[in-house]
Amino acid sequence: MSFPLFHRPGTVVFLDDDPDYLEMLSMVLPRQWHVKLFLRPVECINYLQQEPPFWEADAWNQQQLIDQWRAGKPLIPQVLGYWSRYTERYALTRVCVVDYSMPAMDGLTALGELVEWPGSRVLLTGQADEQVAVRAFNRGLIDQFIAKQTPDISRRLIDAVEHLLGTPNARHAQTWRVTLSPQQNALLRVPSVSRDLLAIATKNWVEHVVIGVPFGVLGMDAAGKVSWLQLEAPDSLAALGELAELEGLSPSQLADIRSGRKLADLELRQALGRTEPLELATTFPVGQDNALLGAMFNVDPSHCPDPANGYTGWLARQDKRKVQG
Repeated sequence: MSFPLFHRPGTVVFLDDDPDYLEMLSMVLPRQWHVKLFLRPVECINYLQQEPPFWEADAWNQQQLIDQWRAGKPLIPQVLGYWSRYTERYALTRVCVVDYSMPAMDGLTALGELVEWPGSRVLLTGQADEQVAVRAFNRGLIDQFIAKQTPDISRRLIDAVEHLLGTPNARHAQTWRVTLSPQQNALLRVPSVSRDLLAIATKNWVEHVVIGVPFGVLGMDAAGKVSWLQLEAPDSLAALGELAELEGLSPSQLADIRSGRKLADLELRQALGRTEPLELATTFPVGQDNALLGAMFNVDPSHCPDPANGYTGWLARQDKRKVQG
């Protein structure tokens, strides 16, 4: 599945013994990345070796949400609470980029010390080291390798890291897939659906979670604003219309729902324990051949994390980019 069921920003680490190169990187890398720069392999290794227990704690926190959902607790307010409480999730390093040619320790040796660290690995090589990188890639020791002599190396490096940051985490996917029915899982695997969802997520959010009950995507943008993408298969519209009728909607509103022109935030409202009237939103197609219909609803700020705990707020509280060690 190319569309991640669970996605969030994370830290990107760079290890290179050339301070001028690190200084150049600090100026050209995207400002929305949280970056840590290291000159010495031992400092970088020590930093990343401290992370696995925090990865495990975060995985346990996510699994607790699923366990409570199985016990009958709605997922949407749980995810909102998780986002509110665990702001240091952004600090976990998602990608480590290491220069191969360093006098104290070559890059592959440094990466070999990170046995339990679960992030993605990129090796920067000189022209003479390319065969070393190819063998390392084929053995699964690295996820990408890039020659420093590559034209427009900065752009190539940024694209590679962006790709890895967007690659679904297998463990997170396994955790959240259990909320989906077989039909929902199959729909999300349709290439056109996955492609459209990825475009929506990229445009609107920096982190999101896909859930099956109710079916949709809960996302939060960098400023901490949360929205809900409700997803409906065409064959579910009749049932949604029946539920909306019980809420006292007008005949014209019910006709809009049953025809697929609009969706109502019925399940979102129920999950959050809201009592105000239903909101209707105009639908748009997700995927080809009417595979799914989507509608976007804003989540009331009273149910959302403090905006200061969003990604932009968290970034503002971090140290400016500087070389470590």
